[in-house]
Amino acid sequence: MMKVAIIGATGYSALELIRLLNHHPYVTITEIISHSHYGELLSDLYPHLKNIMEKPLIEYDLSYLEKEVDLLFFATPAGISKDLIPDVLKTSLQCVDLSGDFRLLKKDYEKWYKKTAPASEIQEKATFGLAEIYPEEIRKAVFISNPGCYSTAALLGLIPIIKTGLVTKKGIIIDAKSGTSGAGRTLSSMTHFSEMDESLIPYKFGEHQHTPEIEYYLSKEAGEEINVTLTTHLVPMTRGLLCTMYVPLTQPKTAKEIEKLYQEFYEKDLFVRLHPLGSLPQTKQVVGSNYVAIGIHVNERTQQLIIVTAIDNLVKGAAGQAIQNMNLMNGWSVQAGLDYSPVYP
Repeated sequence: MMKVAIIGATGYSALELIRLLNHHPYVTITEIISHSHYGELLSDLYPHLKNIMEKPLIEYDLSYLEKEVDLLFFATPAGISKDLIPDVLKTSLQCVDLSGDFRLLKKDYEKWYKKTAPASEIQEKATFGLAEIYPEEIRKAVFISNPGCYSTAALLGLIPIIKTGLVTKKGIIIDAKSGTSGAGRTLSSMTHFSEMDESLIPYKFGEHQHTPEIEYYLSKEAGEEINVTLTTHLVPMTRGLLCTMYVPLTQPKTAKEIEKLYQEFYEKDLFVRLHPLGSLPQTKQVVGSNYVAIGIHVNERTQQLIIVTAIDNLVKGAAGQAIQNMNLMNGWSVQAGLDYSPVYP
């Protein structure tokens, strides 16, 4: 059994890692690290883990972890892993970072995250873990930078069509909506129940940190610079993320032709569910699972392609994709520990 440790183990993504890894056939959780709660039992902080995960939380000590585990999951807020991972890379440990610290180039990181960037030579060692798009690179990697939740949903919806010459590279709009768990566990006025309940809240217009991540990998796949308009909203629900994307077509195409293109692109990807024409994804169809649901619609009157993607922001958008990447790194089935159906209703 591979032994893993989770750093930053009291956030929502870490709790999802624990839930999913607890039934992984090849992995055991050996250590759980929390700077703010070390010495406490995780089940005291989260009673739903009673008799499931009773381990005491410990402080981060790389020299100890190097002897005890094989892989580290960093489920920390932005700005922490960039100071810890350089030393991890001097060891034999595998590493999957769920934060945004290694997703962007230095100039973009400092502009969008408002923090000092990691050294460029360390950044270059990170493999971007968009599992359906870069599986071969991930299989060879020892250090994965897990994509953001909005980036995962947007890129999986857009890359198949961006790689063709069928759409314009300008005027792409991504209208994205997420449940409040995407904002993390720290309370804010925006996520306060009285503010959030029965309300739809736009936030970070023009400045969401997933924007350059989406643009960089779309540009990489298109072979030319692409800019997008990303609008993000919080919805009064706990889980789920939906992206509706508008892309102008460069030539007349039917929905049937676009559907075939997506079917061929994702025919081998077990976690991608393409909706039949006339049907579009809903967040309820993916919650609790590692699936991404993709639906397309072509407005033949305006020649506008509309792509809708739905994911669980904490699973496919965070912990589930991190485990999928770990599976690829170690030559296991991508479904290991992830063969959960969505929770319905």
